[in-house]
Amino acid sequence: MGGERAQERERERERERERTLPRIRLDLPRERRSRLLPEYDPEAFGRLSERIARFLGTGRFLVWMTLTIVVWVLWNIFAPSPLRFDPYPFIFLTLVLSLQASYAAPLILLAQNRQDDRDRVNLEQDRKQNERSIADTEFLTREIAALRMGLGEVATRDWIRSEFQDLIKEMEERRDGHRDLFPPGGDHRSDVPDR
Repeated sequence: MGGERAQERERERERERERTLPRIRLDLPRERRSRLLPEYDPEAFGRLSERIARFLGTGRFLVWMTLTIVVWVLWNIFAPSPLRFDPYPFIFLTLVLSLQASYAAPLILLAQNRQDDRDRVNLEQDRKQNERSIADTEFLTREIAALRMGLGEVATRDWIRSEFQDLIKEMEERRDGHRDLFPPGGDHRSDVPDR
């Protein structure tokens, strides 16, 4: 009795251990490990960078940037001294423009890289489509050549017409040459009955 209880307790412990330990299964993807760096969606970031790059390449951006710089400079020249936040050498303005340029350049390059990837995929699809078109054209060319060769041995309407015309001419020539054999208006009954 005591041995059976010990075995039962051992089986219970084994079941408990199986429930608490994570099972490693090959048919399920592994759980993601937590990382120290923040995670982001590369596609969403790429789309955002393309939108920003598209905006940076517009006249609207140039107008807003120019207006911002003009207002900045005029404010820091003509505003009362306690309200000026960037005096004459405009160090802070230089810093802001440098920061904007340092972020704009990589965003523009990222957008260009994504466009290059899309162009590469489109070119590959175009190349495959061209290969299929060339193969189809070659197949159709071979089929047309085979049809022409086959038609060379087939009697065409024009050939039959010309043969009939030749036969009619030949018959007319024979008739004209042998009129005396068949006088007009004579009874040309055959001795052979119709079958």
